Amino acid sequence: MNVISSAVSLTVADPAASSEFLTSHLGFREILVDADFITLGRDDAAVELVLTRHDPEKDPPGLGPTGVIVSFAITGIAAEYERLRDEGAEIGVPLHRDTWGEWVLRLTDPNGVVIELVEWEPPGGIQPPAD
Repeated sequence: MNVISSAVSLTVADPAASSEFLTSHLGFREILVDADFITLGRDDAAVELVLTRHDPEKDPPGLGPTGVIVSFAITGIAAEYERLRDEGAEIGVPLHRDTWGEWVLRLTDPNGVVIELVEWEPPGGIQPPAD
């Protein structure tokens, strides 16, 4: 098997609201926009996100983002945290270091989708950039 791309599909009440959040705060761009879904992508290694409008008459029971966390491993998490805070993004869990060496923060989009940003701190700490 050769995987050439991947996507996460999230069923939400308002795809446009999630799209606005992800394009404004996390650098995604809209690739395909339809009345019932929006596909978002980036030019880096991030997975594509498909935001599908929840339709109780068509969707299987229980379909939705409940319990889902979309996680992105990034670099420069401290600066991203400051930027997101300055932009007024809803930060559900502020930046903190877990005991196993991972810096993490969680955002919540307007549909309740939890977006987690993480950066691994190697033994000896995060090194400042070389001048």
